[in-house]
Formats: sequence, structure tokens, C-alpha cells
Amino acid sequence: MAYVISDACVSCGTCEPECPVGAISQGDSQFVIDAGSCVNCGTCAGVCPTGAISEE
Repeated sequence: MAYVISDACVSCGTCEPECPVGAISQGDSQFVIDAGSCVNCGTCAGVCPTGAISEE
């Protein structure tokens, strides 16, 4: 299961550089995680200041 970013995302960008496989990118209104690339490490969830990232 991949991690997902909820609507609580404030597009701060903290998560993007932390992803070891580059699965996070800026979407239209918030950051998004490519489920096919996500390796389920949870690093992004650990750095998110709003708690917007969780396991799907």
C-alpha cells in the first residue's frame, strides 16, 4: 500500500525532497504521491508538519 496526501496538505514542499524514490510531486492544488513509485517507507509522513500524509 502506498502513502497518500490528504486535503490537509498546505503545499509547503517539505515532503518532496525527503522521498528516496522521487514519488512526490507538485499537483494542481497540493503535492501528490505516485502510488506506483512509492516504496511505503513513511519518510514523507514523518516530516509533514500538518499530518496530511498517511498510508492508503
